[in-house]
Amino acid sequence: MQSIPQWEGIREFVAVAESCSFTAAAVQLGLSTAQVSRQVRALEQRLGSELLFRTTRRVALTEPGQLYYQHCRLVLDGLAEAELALSNLQATPQGKLRITAPMSYGERHIAPLLNDFALQYPQIQLQYLLTNQKLDLIDGGYDMAVRLGKLDDDRLVARRLASREQYTCAAPAYLAAHGEPHSLAELKQHNCLAGTLDYWRFKEHGRERVVHISGSLSANSGPALLDAALKGIGIVQLPDYYVLPHIQRAELISLLPAIRPVNEGIWAIYPQSRHLSPKVRLLADYLEQKLNV
Repeated sequence: MQSIPQWEGIREFVAVAESCSFTAAAVQLGLSTAQVSRQVRALEQRLGSELLFRTTRRVALTEPGQLYYQHCRLVLDGLAEAELALSNLQATPQGKLRITAPMSYGERHIAPLLNDFALQYPQIQLQYLLTNQKLDLIDGGYDMAVRLGKLDDDRLVARRLASREQYTCAAPAYLAAHGEPHSLAELKQHNCLAGTLDYWRFKEHGRERVVHISGSLSANSGPALLDAALKGIGIVQLPDYYVLPHIQRAELISLLPAIRPVNEGIWAIYPQSRHLSPKVRLLADYLEQKLNV
């Protein structure tokens, strides 16, 4: 005896449950009302349970019907998601792609990669804005943002692209004139050059420590702070991509290396959505690959 397909009647049942009408469900599915009714009745007989209350005026879910509907809805949603994922995989990425990234990091690292990406995928119209403002991606219509450090917006989905390490350092000339700090307490005796925040992070004895700093100069630019440090004005805490080449050439000296802060993330973030478009996924994959070379 040939078995009845397990899926038979499920789409009809869900359509009736959601529209509370056999007629409306039939219109939605492009079937006759009699065919929808027949499929749902066959489903109930197969399950051995009445799923719907039927009167001349209304259709409503029974208690077993409500339970069965919730599971069927998840199954149908999963099928739709699988079909969309396959469609996205096969689709050629095209159309506009709007991105924002921090100014200095964006100029040095992200913009060149975006330009290479534009060459590789000319069917994508790439628009990017470099700014230190944390723009609202949803209101601004951005597909993606590159963000650094800790994230604080739970409306966004985050993907870690790479990591960065913060170095506290100073020029040999500054240390010759003012001495080298060997503890967090000694930092208070030094000219600490601040960025957009008035504190630095460290990790001591397995715990994060936050130290408030002060000095004769502050700037919202990594390159500006780097230049000030190289000229011996004071101590800075900057990410590895600014200072490592200078540390390797002994133009800067790394300080307090035993309590260097935990690595921070470099993130791709995008508005919360169940599906990423092919072009957004493609760019996120591309940036992750290139930033980790």
